[in-house]
Amino acid sequence: MQPATKSSLSHSRAQLVERMQRLGFGTIENLTIRDGEPVLDPPPRVIRDAKLGGESGPCPGGKPGDFALKAQVLDLLTRLDRIGNGTIRCLEVKHGLPFRMQWEETTA
Repeated sequence: MQPATKSSLSHSRAQLVERMQRLGFGTIENLTIRDGEPVLDPPPRVIRDAKLGGESGPCPGGKPGDFALKAQVLDLLTRLDRIGNGTIRCLEVKHGLPFRMQWEETTA
């Protein structure tokens, strides 16, 4: 059963959610996953995406406190569990939420 709120996440997963919110639009690249947890030290590469003449900044109303997790975040967390150990080559973020990802799996 997946956590339903940010406060129920592990520290590293909560940090990833916050980074996606701050990013708003763009990609997170080369994010290491160890035992289903994002490894944020050293930090992954972040590339901002700007739509000229339009909205492309951080997610408005990004909540610093506790909040219910959206379906896209829950899907990402489930996929982290399934990956176990590997590298997300590219995690695309739109409106502060995970949108699409490409990953490499480490096989035993």
